[in-house]
Amino acid sequence: MRRPVPKLAIRYAASETHSKGAERNGTGMKKDSKKATSKSKRETKKVEELQQLQAGLAQREANTLVIGIDLGDRTSTYCVRTLGQQMVVEGTVATTAVAMLETFRALRRQRMVIETGTHSRWVAQLLELMGHEVIVANARKLKLISENNQKSDKVDPRLLSQLGCMNVEWLHPVYQRSQEAHCDLLLVRARQALIDTRTALINHARGIVKSFGSRLEKSASERFVRVAQEQTPAALKPALSGVLAALEEINEQIYSYDCQIEHLCNTKYQQAAQCLQQVKGVGPVTTLGYVLTLEDKERFEHSRDVGPYLGLIPKKRQSGSSDPRLGITKAGDELVRKLLVNCAHHILGPFGEDSDLRRWGLAIVRAAERNDKKGARKLAAAAVARKLAVLLHRLWVTGAKYEPLRKDRGPAASAVA
Repeated sequence: MRRPVPKLAIRYAASETHSKGAERNGTGMKKDSKKATSKSKRETKKVEELQQLQAGLAQREANTLVIGIDLGDRTSTYCVRTLGQQMVVEGTVATTAVAMLETFRALRRQRMVIETGTHSRWVAQLLELMGHEVIVANARKLKLISENNQKSDKVDPRLLSQLGCMNVEWLHPVYQRSQEAHCDLLLVRARQALIDTRTALINHARGIVKSFGSRLEKSASERFVRVAQEQTPAALKPALSGVLAALEEINEQIYSYDCQIEHLCNTKYQQAAQCLQQVKGVGPVTTLGYVLTLEDKERFEHSRDVGPYLGLIPKKRQSGSSDPRLGITKAGDELVRKLLVNCAHHILGPFGEDSDLRRWGLAIVRAAERNDKKGARKLAAAAVARKLAVLLHRLWVTGAKYEPLRKDRGPAASAVA
């Protein structure tokens, strides 16, 4: 009978085998260290080749190269082409300010093409400080890249650089707001994030109470905590105590943001705020969001161009005799579009001031209801929001006094004016 090998012997045998595999070969080097050395040499050679190529790029004349950069969260890939679309070099760079500086600082002024995204704003500003021409492409309209069946981190910068060589208009460049305006706009965005969180918590509390056969009465969001404390069944109070405490804290933070936004409207952006808030239903939050999103009122040749910029015009897909009615494009800034729609609902609602805009919107509601169309008020709200966006820009540009019932001015009023 064969005797079993003790566990200690098995361990020893394994370690002995390992030690034999790690023996030095005839050259006096370990096999593992030899592989590591050859790998290190290959990497060193690649680095040297890349440095030589970058040195060659630095010697190129200004405005002779197009560089497409596909920005990633950790690393970014880039592709360099000549104006004749000949590929020069490809590479990767860490998505940090230091790495971007080391890679592109030595180059003379060249055209840089990037897509909109999380890192696009600060990367664009950094590249502009280096003296480069930066084009931020609208990722939403670049279906050639987003719907490419062979999409990858290597293919995307190639397409960006190729488009940058052919026609810049095909990239649909977007406007990059300044650092100061971006920081102020973040107040509005942070406030909206808290409001979304508050809405989710309120719906959660209402759903729990409803599952026990009870209901919480309708109330404003600011009063919900008090109503819930009074009407929540005793068995559910331990489960909802933390939710209600969080809601109280969120209400306080929202009020703090409201105070900061109102202060900015009364000081830093006072002139624009005075023009826009003439319209009843437009408050400090909408005013600040609208002004900072557009930032430069002179970049729109016509006020009616603001509606398409904010995605408040219907989509168009006409072909032959087919011309279906479609929803709005929803292009541009989503938050400002929502704020304008909320203002439109207020204008059309029971507390809205009598005005030409309100009458026009209510006429759309009545016409849609006569034709048995669903969502008549939502349709009218989108149309009023578009008119409101155009009206606000016109008031901002001209500084004129807002007349709610301008179409109904009598002959005497017109003579006085």
